[in-house]
Amino acid sequence: MELSSIIPWGRNLAEYRKMFSLTDKNLRCNILGCGDGPASFNSELTMRGGKVTSIDPIYQFNVEQIRGRVHDIYDEIIAKMSSDREKYYWDEIESVEALGHMRLETMEIFLNDFEQGKRDDRYNFAQLPTLKFSDSQFDIALCSHYLFLYSQQVNLEEHKKSVIELCRVAQEVRIYPLVTLEGKKSEHLDPILSYLKQEGFSVDIEPVSYRFQKGAYNMLVVKD
Repeated sequence: MELSSIIPWGRNLAEYRKMFSLTDKNLRCNILGCGDGPASFNSELTMRGGKVTSIDPIYQFNVEQIRGRVHDIYDEIIAKMSSDREKYYWDEIESVEALGHMRLETMEIFLNDFEQGKRDDRYNFAQLPTLKFSDSQFDIALCSHYLFLYSQQVNLEEHKKSVIELCRVAQEVRIYPLVTLEGKKSEHLDPILSYLKQEGFSVDIEPVSYRFQKGAYNMLVVKD
């Protein structure tokens, strides 16, 4: 994957808690974050004594390369958010500019932690649907803003392989959101639900308290 094809846009611990309905008990679990990118979730939770491993293709690059990409693409992302602002709620975040500042602060926390996190094996260069981890190595796997969101870019077969791989390495899998970039229900969702049920998994669609992208009100929870 080329760095120029990556759009870094990180979210913080408070957002993860809402996106995945994470309780204090959940945060004491061994957590895998998939597609975390430049989120500060890993750094913030680690500072609180949590145990989390993040995977993302962007982790193949060094901190200065990632920082450069963040700043190179920032204005383009903000312009896109401004043109698409009707697709989002602006209750807790009052403006596109405020969102941009929050994202930059979040990503700076990640960048300041990245080199130490790589030495600690908390940031791993990896990409679904193939992971190097052992069976049931994690209590919970979280997949943020990748599966279902990018339904046009990631086909149904890749979704199946990815979800099954997450179920292999974790006892519980949570995926958010379940809508596409356009805010519509992913066409892959119903086939994935049917497939997982046929494979013997417990599957639930659960509401979450996170409100930013319109239509993104639920997460998928999969258990053995």
